[in-house]
Amino acid sequence: MTKGKFKWSNLYIILVFIILYLPIGYLIAYSFNSGGNMSDFTGFTLEHYQTLFADQRLLSFIMNTFIIALLSATIATAIGTFGAIAIYYARVNSQRQFLLNTNNVLMVTPDVMMGASFLILFSSILPLRLGFWSVLLAHVAFSIPIVVLMILPRLYEMNPNMITAAQDLGATHWQILSRVVIPSIVRGIVSGFFMAFTYSLDDFAVTFFVTGNGFSTVSIEVYSRARTGISLEINALSTLMFVLALALVFGYYQIQTSDQRRIRKQANKKVGGLR
Repeated sequence: MTKGKFKWSNLYIILVFIILYLPIGYLIAYSFNSGGNMSDFTGFTLEHYQTLFADQRLLSFIMNTFIIALLSATIATAIGTFGAIAIYYARVNSQRQFLLNTNNVLMVTPDVMMGASFLILFSSILPLRLGFWSVLLAHVAFSIPIVVLMILPRLYEMNPNMITAAQDLGATHWQILSRVVIPSIVRGIVSGFFMAFTYSLDDFAVTFFVTGNGFSTVSIEVYSRARTGISLEINALSTLMFVLALALVFGYYQIQTSDQRRIRKQANKKVGGLR
């Protein structure tokens, strides 16, 4: 009976992955199609990739996307790190819970609502010309909660006795932060950066509201071109973005795996010491 359930669960998982990845595989396959459509595969070619790298307009939008992603992830990681530390050290439990719930609300808020609120903020409350700075600020804002959630578990895993020992030795607050707290949560910080970078890289809804004339990102450009008809150049771009996303996920997985190994080694050493 158990084996039957296991087989059905495997079949279900396989079916889900097929539904999720079959359209992506279809898109990737036709990025190498020598024909000009996605109905008939006439032969293998790299022409669409050559066209992609020759498209200066699209390359400029790709550059904009990566600049925004890198800057927003860096800024959000810095702010989110200190935000997570502030939540961790909140003395009143109700205050800590309020800050954490407020952070989590931003995670589940629909992107359309966030984009509309940022548009109102930048156009009415805080007059700011829509473009690079509005997109950057919006990406920083929705990336901070992600970073906080990635770092908080590392803070709770940290040994508080290390901080107590540093205080007993006369360490200042900055020394405790830079030499004890930050090194203990550095893997969470790196994971938060990866997640913020990924979220910024593929965001569409928020960017659509806050972008302006003269500045755009890949997601907006792909949407604009898709409305006039699917181009296999977009297939080539989507393939490269998918490979990049896989690389980022693999990097994040490696960080998580190495962290788990480190925790297991420390646990084994403690058990060996007790023996």
